[in-house]
Amino acid sequence: MSKYVKQLVTDHLREQFDGVTDALLVNLTGMDANHNTAMRAELRASDIHVLMVKNSMARRAAEGLPLAPAFDELTGPTAVIWGGEDIVSLAKSITRLAEDPRFAPLAATGGVMDGSPMSAEEVKAVSKWPSREEQLAIVAGQILSVGATLASQLTGPTAIVAGQIKQKAEGDSPEDEANES
Repeated sequence: MSKYVKQLVTDHLREQFDGVTDALLVNLTGMDANHNTAMRAELRASDIHVLMVKNSMARRAAEGLPLAPAFDELTGPTAVIWGGEDIVSLAKSITRLAEDPRFAPLAATGGVMDGSPMSAEEVKAVSKWPSREEQLAIVAGQILSVGATLASQLTGPTAIVAGQIKQKAEGDSPEDEANES
C-alpha cells in the first residue's frame, strides 16, 4: 500500500474515532462469516460500531485522541468496538455475545475508558456495573425515598391532631364517655 493510500486510510480512521472516548478491543479470529454478520447485526441494532483495523494504522489514527492508550501494546488481529449508550452497555453487550456459543472465538482483549486503558478482566468487571438507566433509577429512588419519608413524618402527627380535633368537634371525647358511664 502506498504512503498516500495509507494516509487516506489513517485520516478516515481518525474521522471515525473523533469524539469517541470509550471503546473495546476484541479478537474475532476464527469466527466464520455468517456468525460475524449475525454478531455485527446484533451490535448495529444497539448503535454499536465494529471495525477491523491494522494495528499500526489505528495507532497512528488515534494519536492525540482519548483512544490512544488502547493501541499502545496492541498485537495480533483486532477489532475496535465503540458506540452504544455508554461503556457499561458496550461491555455488557460484548460480554454477553462472548458467552454465546455461536460467537465462540469472540473475546474482549482490552479497551479504553475515559482515556485510561482497560484489560480484559476490567472489561468483564465493567460489564457487571449498573448501566446508565439503572444508575438513574437508583438515584431517582434515593431522592424520592427522602421525600416520601419527609411527607410521612409531616402527615403522621398532623393526622393525629386532626383526629383529636374532629373528636372534640363531635363531642365524643374519651372524657365524655367516662362521664356517661
